[in-house]
Amino acid sequence: MSILWAVTLLWAFSFSLIGVYLAGQVDSYFAVLTRVVLASLVFVPFLLRKPVAPALAMRLMAIGAIQLGLMYLFYYQSFLLLSVPEVLIFTIFTPVYVTLMYDLMAGRFHPAYLATAALAIGGAAVMRYNALSTDFWLGFFVVQGANLCFAAGQVLYKRLLETWPSSRPIVQHEAFGWFYVGALLLVLPAWLLLGSDKYPTTGLHWGILLWLGVVASGLGYFFWNFGATRVSSGQLAIMNNALIPAGLLVNLLIWNRDTDLLRLTAGAGIMMLALWLASLRRKPAL
Repeated sequence: MSILWAVTLLWAFSFSLIGVYLAGQVDSYFAVLTRVVLASLVFVPFLLRKPVAPALAMRLMAIGAIQLGLMYLFYYQSFLLLSVPEVLIFTIFTPVYVTLMYDLMAGRFHPAYLATAALAIGGAAVMRYNALSTDFWLGFFVVQGANLCFAAGQVLYKRLLETWPSSRPIVQHEAFGWFYVGALLLVLPAWLLLGSDKYPTTGLHWGILLWLGVVASGLGYFFWNFGATRVSSGQLAIMNNALIPAGLLVNLLIWNRDTDLLRLTAGAGIMMLALWLASLRRKPAL
C-alpha cells in the first residue's frame, strides 16, 4: 500500500498542472506524445539490456496502449471541457469499473451498477445545474472513457502477473518498457492525424511536460502497476479513489479557491452515495 500512497501523492499535482498550465495552451495530442516518449526513454536501458519473451512484450504493449495511450487521449481532452475539480470528481467510478471488469471476466453481471451510474449522472448535474451544456456532458463521458481505460489496464496487468507461468518469472522493471512502447504506437499516429501546431512556447510548458513525462508517467505508472500486484483488488479500488481527495486538496488550496464548494460538495456527496451503493454489490475479485 505504501507504494500506491506514494504515487497518489505524486499524481495529486498532475491534474492541476495539466488543467491550469497546459490545457488550451499546448496541443493535447502533442502533450500526450511528449509524456509517453519521455516515459519510454526512462526504460529504454532496461529494454536494451534484457530482452523479454515476445509473448510478454506483446501483452505489455497492448496494456500500455489501453491504460496509458488511449486513456491519455481521453484524459487530456476532458480538460478542454471541464474544470480540474470536475475532472477529479468524475473519476470516482474507476473502482466500480475495476470490479465490473472482473465480473465480466468471471461471467457475472450486476444490473445494480446501471442504477448507480444513473445516480452518479444526477450528482454530476448538481455540480453545474445552472450551467449545464453539451460540453459539460461530453466532458463527463470523456472522463468515463479515461476511467475505463485506466481500470482495464490495472485489471489486465494484475492478471498478467498472476497468471504468467512461474517457471518464467517476470522482472517487472526489465519488461515494463514495452508498456510505454505500446502506448507510443497509439499516440504517435493520433498526433500525426489529429494534432495541431500549438506547441509549448515557454520554459514553464516544457518544464511541466518534462516532469509529467519522466516522473509522473515514467516512474508513476511503473510503481502504480507494481504496487497493484502487491495488494488485493479491494485495496486497489480504495487507492483509485484516494487520488480524488488528494488532487482536489491541491487544486482548491493552490489554484481554484473561488470554486463553488457547496455545489461541488453536494454533487460529490451524491456520487459518493452511488459509489457506496455499488460497493454493496462488490465481491472480492482476487
